[in-house]
Amino acid sequence: MPELPEVETTRAGLAPHLQGRRVTAVRLRRPDLRWPIPAEIERTLPGQRIDAVRRRAKYLLLDTAAGSALLHLGMSGSLRVVPADTPVRTHDHVDLALDSGRVLRFNDPRRFGCLLWQPAGEVHELLRGLGPEPLSNAFDGTAFDGDYLFNLSRGRRAPVKTFLMDQAVVVGVGNIYAAEALFMAGISPLRAAGRVARARYAALAAAVKAILGHAIARGGTTLRDFISPDGAPGYFEQELLAYGRGGEPCPRCGRAFRQASIGQRATVWCGHCQR
Repeated sequence: MPELPEVETTRAGLAPHLQGRRVTAVRLRRPDLRWPIPAEIERTLPGQRIDAVRRRAKYLLLDTAAGSALLHLGMSGSLRVVPADTPVRTHDHVDLALDSGRVLRFNDPRRFGCLLWQPAGEVHELLRGLGPEPLSNAFDGTAFDGDYLFNLSRGRRAPVKTFLMDQAVVVGVGNIYAAEALFMAGISPLRAAGRVARARYAALAAAVKAILGHAIARGGTTLRDFISPDGAPGYFEQELLAYGRGGEPCPRCGRAFRQASIGQRATVWCGHCQR
């Protein structure tokens, strides 16, 4: 599943082609993706100008005066801006036609993505209760830093990796980036969240920001189902130090990485460097 850097890369790639453009038509080749596509997409979106392209967690929002189209790429979704006469491929489920003569095309083979509607002035239920953005100074007055993680983790017995991947704690830190951040901070993913010291949470928050920022700069992580809007893959996968390297030597100490399942997700860590 595309993680925060992939979604942010997609947002940045789409924004120059969408912002300021008016939606002239909506073409739905099926009535649903993961959930039914609401009637407002066909009824309200045509004629609206896209004022901004935003990201909240792993969701993209196309903001108009009437409301926002809310998109999630799911496991295999991709978005492209193509000329209107571009032949339709299998699994091209949605076109948003633009006054530029191009279309925003949503392709989703597995149909785990979504296209929903958020009326102006409201917050969609999928966005309620989400934690702060890891790369923003503050969200709703909540800053993502070591003090925030430390205070929220007190009394929690769940593994720190599970805690870090909880979208109510902080958004957008999925399995790949949690593994990399914990390795960078020298924290075992198995350690109980409530038993990580304040100073170590400061290092973890800094690691999360550094790794996500670097991944965005490098174009995201190349996953089997992800390509950026221009069709180019990301490059961060080549630089992963821990994720997917179970049994391989740790680049710091040379000992073999351990591997286990935490919360039904493959987890890799160095038993020597991460405590």
